[in-house]
Amino acid sequence: MKSVTDIRIKRVYDEPSHTDGFRVLVDRLWPRGVRKDDLPYDVWCKALAPSADLRRWFGHKAERWDEFRDAYLHELNASDQQAAIKSLGAQAEEAGYRRITLLYAARDPDLNHAVILADMLRQTLID
Repeated sequence: MKSVTDIRIKRVYDEPSHTDGFRVLVDRLWPRGVRKDDLPYDVWCKALAPSADLRRWFGHKAERWDEFRDAYLHELNASDQQAAIKSLGAQAEEAGYRRITLLYAARDPDLNHAVILADMLRQTLID
């Protein structure tokens, strides 16, 4: 079985590529303006998205980024979240993929939860 060696992030609105590997939607809510039939993805992993309360509080405000990151990492370190992370890696491997691409809808490519989740996945699945 192949193991995961690469984690990437990509907006759901960007063109899919054959190099994306295992495509995982990581938003809790379905992205605006996208029909379910029009988004190629392998798994919708709502469980790894920030909690609804944390997402609403953050509101994509840059001045809240550090506090949001810390709170989201705290959520990701819960045992059920760690199990979901390992399960995601196993699903990608079972499907024969070495790359996971996390799909997110936020506008900011640098200040969004997928950046944090990608780092966590790299530490958990690759390092």
